[in-house]
Amino acid sequence: MSPSIDEQTLKDEIARLETRLSAARAQLATISDANVSNHLTPNGLSASSNAHLPNHPLLLLSDSALPLGSFAFSSGLESYLAHHSTTKGNPSASENFPRFLALALISLATTTLPYLLVAYKSPEKLRDLDAELDACTLCPVARRASVAQGRALLTLWERALKDDAGESPAAKALEQFSKAMKAPQSQDDEEIELSGHFAPIWAAATSAMGIGLHESAYIFLFNHAKAVVSAAVRASVMGPYKAQGLLASGLLRGEIQSAMEANWEKGVEEAGQGVVMLDLWAGRHELLYSRIFNS
Repeated sequence: MSPSIDEQTLKDEIARLETRLSAARAQLATISDANVSNHLTPNGLSASSNAHLPNHPLLLLSDSALPLGSFAFSSGLESYLAHHSTTKGNPSASENFPRFLALALISLATTTLPYLLVAYKSPEKLRDLDAELDACTLCPVARRASVAQGRALLTLWERALKDDAGESPAAKALEQFSKAMKAPQSQDDEEIELSGHFAPIWAAATSAMGIGLHESAYIFLFNHAKAVVSAAVRASVMGPYKAQGLLASGLLRGEIQSAMEANWEKGVEEAGQGVVMLDLWAGRHELLYSRIFNS
């Protein structure tokens, strides 16, 4: 075989290889484009990036505009202010408020957080937990506020939230609870009388919407803090900027975390009012000559 023939053969082989390489590159580019398009959502975000997006139901339930009627209640703040005159030498209402907010969080955590935790873990006990919480809520003003917000959340669940929640045990428990609430009860009926307290219904709703237990408990307490701070702004205790600074502070985060840690392992049999004075302030609210809140 002559050198010229060998050289031509090599050139032909190189040409064939280059043709095959070009075809393989074109095929690879087509496959890559198809994979990218399959992993893109309509807004251009990759499907894997959705895992890094905020929890949508959590953002929804943390909205201050959620129609639960929380703005109508001061959680004892208005009565507290009326019973603590700011005379010379005494701290002002603005200076006293962080202490009151801490007491309000402790009170809520000790009285209702155990019910929230059990209702989240065992939504089938929703009716029993509601009845037990109703029996253990001694202050009628606090009871009225809890029932009003619980029923508002139950209505919100039925009209706006349940369609996207699926068929989880918590969703079924809420459906059964709602039907039982609407059913007429006779005097001879031995069924448990339902009230619709806020904490157990909140727990079942957040469980049905896929919110974690820690997030559910934290946002429950944080929403209460927001409601009390909002009441303080409307009662002229502080301005809106100072209020937002308090909500954003590490002090509030620490108070919420401490309240959760102190009550996380408690059962409903250990739940009880941890700040007795708060029941007294709330109970005396109806005796005020003039007031701007329902409680």
